Amino acid sequence: MKIIDLYIIKKYLSTFVFTVAIFCVVIVIFDISEKIDDFNKYNAPMHRVFFEYYALGSLPFFINMLTPLFNFIAVIFFTSKMADQTEIVPILSGGMSFNRMLRPYILCAGLIFALTLVSNVFIIPYTNKVKVDFENIFVKPNKETSPTSTHMQVDSNTYVYMGSFDIKSRTGYNFSLEKFDGDKMIAKLMAERITWDSVASKWSLHTYSNREIDGLKEKMETGDKRDTTLDMRPQDFEVYENVFTTMSQKELEIRIDKEEIRGTGRMNELLLEKYKRLINPFSAFILTIIGVSLSSKKVRGGIGLSLGLGIGLSCIYIVLERFSSMFSIKGGLDPLISVLIPNVIFIILSFYLLKKAPK
Repeated sequence: MKIIDLYIIKKYLSTFVFTVAIFCVVIVIFDISEKIDDFNKYNAPMHRVFFEYYALGSLPFFINMLTPLFNFIAVIFFTSKMADQTEIVPILSGGMSFNRMLRPYILCAGLIFALTLVSNVFIIPYTNKVKVDFENIFVKPNKETSPTSTHMQVDSNTYVYMGSFDIKSRTGYNFSLEKFDGDKMIAKLMAERITWDSVASKWSLHTYSNREIDGLKEKMETGDKRDTTLDMRPQDFEVYENVFTTMSQKELEIRIDKEEIRGTGRMNELLLEKYKRLINPFSAFILTIIGVSLSSKKVRGGIGLSLGLGIGLSCIYIVLERFSSMFSIKGGLDPLISVLIPNVIFIILSFYLLKKAPK
């Protein structure tokens, strides 16, 4: 590794950290101005707002989401400055090829890629849990009840219907469970109310009736209360915003496996979250190559022109990512294709700009 490599690495990482720090301050200021009324309305303690909601929850979420933007701005900013100060020309004139000059950039991009991937899989789900739990108490506490008419398939022969479910009390209403043998119903269990017993890890049925069918014979049982074990948990009915972002990778995989059987209509959201965690970190390499290719040439507009172009392209990347996600959730687009669309478009752009970059 040459001195110039260390110089570029130092410039890259210091500018990236500085960019993140500046944007964190801006994010907190704008977010507080937007949510201050909610904090006051629901009596949120200020020490919890800053140390729990922002430091442990909201800021990690925004940093993770906007890392492509921070990375792109950092690369364009310090590379444009190097070009404006005529540092790039002597590097290339001294015998170093443009591709060789990219080596320290790719090394730093690899570091950001690794940190982002580790954060996506092991850290962000837990910080998102802190964020969402806080918001469900002090920002939007009235969005914890599931929609009506929830259907799910518990196993290959068992189907569950829940009229509604209250997350806070862990209570469901108008519950029914149907068991089939092929296309014949062999049992139907109904209850006006069903509650979760967290100590015994069982469900309690209140005012229930159980009908068992054996050919021409039927057996009916009614009662006030009955405990039963079912392959479902209160978490299966959680529908608050970003619920899947709070799941660990293992929990997400388990939920995907269950969703394949139950078919509650949320498979695209689950797969979208899975693919985002694993694929989006690669944007560090893509945007770094684009940033270097755009800003390594000295232009008349100076740093401002390159920086403005970089911010515009990074915003386009984020908008494309959001639009493709919405098409997947609302329009049925394959989640993998949805995640790949912005990355593939920018990969093509990176090869084109790399070819046009000054050599």
